[in-house]
Amino acid sequence: MVDYSEKLTEIIKNNTIKSVTVVRMEVPCCGGIENAVKKALMASGKFLPWQIVTISSDGRILD
Repeated sequence: MVDYSEKLTEIIKNNTIKSVTVVRMEVPCCGGIENAVKKALMASGKFLPWQIVTISSDGRILD
């Protein structure tokens, strides 16, 4: 599995980002992107509003 947190950290640090929304499927393999974003936000030193939107395998928005 590829860890994108370092790349995301640099994007967040070096740009004017107002918020972050992670859209992921409910399947376990999509949890990696959620964790990478959490890690990147903490490592960036910035306090940004962020949310996670989870989509079911049949396309419904779960949360």
